[in-house]
Amino acid sequence: MAELSEKRRALLEWIADEFLHNSWAGRRLVAIEGAADDHAERFADDLAAVLVERGQTVRRRSVGDVDEATLRHEVVEPFRAGTLADATGDETVLVVDGRRLLNDAVRGIWHFTVWTLAGDELPHVGVNVNVDVTDEAAPSRYFYDYCALPPSFGERRAAAAAEAARTTTPSTR
Repeated sequence: MAELSEKRRALLEWIADEFLHNSWAGRRLVAIEGAADDHAERFADDLAAVLVERGQTVRRRSVGDVDEATLRHEVVEPFRAGTLADATGDETVLVVDGRRLLNDAVRGIWHFTVWTLAGDELPHVGVNVNVDVTDEAAPSRYFYDYCALPPSFGERRAAAAAEAARTTTPSTR
């Protein structure tokens, strides 16, 4: 692990404390995603290293842009069964970064989730922790509520859902 700034280490330790408080034993899955893959990957590496310092057995995977079936078949199911290469211990934390890890279909498989954002990116509403990594040396936990989201957020989501429904629903004519 590269040398961490004092502020980055403090945030990672805070997140590790929260994760270990809520998921203190067993085979545990952590997902880290963000709009920029490099931010999520680095944050996953750093969190894994902090967890190792805390005495946890940790394994890392970067899965790239993965679909639900592949994620479940190649990573989640083997990990839960204790057959994933180098992650066979009963007290193992698997820290995964990649794309589409926090989609609604797979969000519930994780014990803990982190979304990294930078600049004007929007937070993710369905994660345990949003982290603003605009300044990588001094990231911060991003707290918000729905009132803080831009008014157009719901409109964009509703428009995308309507478009998806229109293109996937067979015509009744």
